[in-house]
Amino acid sequence: MLLANDYPAGGIFLSMFWFFMFFIWIMLLFQVFGDLFRDHELSGFAKVVWTIFVIIAPFLGVFVYLIARGPKMAERNAKDMAQMDAAQKDYIRQTVQPPSTAAELQRLADLRDGGVIDENEFQKLKAQALA
Repeated sequence: MLLANDYPAGGIFLSMFWFFMFFIWIMLLFQVFGDLFRDHELSGFAKVVWTIFVIIAPFLGVFVYLIARGPKMAERNAKDMAQMDAAQKDYIRQTVQPPSTAAELQRLADLRDGGVIDENEFQKLKAQALA
């Protein structure tokens, strides 16, 4: 017999629906545990209680957590994303931006005073930095 006769189209759609619901459930579970352990305002005892509640009654625990702490969860995510964005922009700014002329001249003066370069090289590099 063909597989299509034993497994109708409605069964395929229902299986896909339950698969995606399970996937969404796993995503929610990871979000809740991630938020729970990233929250610095929550005490260790409260984290243990929430963890036990979510493990013992998974559906109820996750839904109660989302209702009770959902708005703060979104605020913490937005704050963390803003901090990461600021850190990335600062890193890019430091990496891409060339050093200032004053900093370059100071570095050259330190090299000259340390004996790494002589006065002629210093004057040539100084002219390049000022150009």
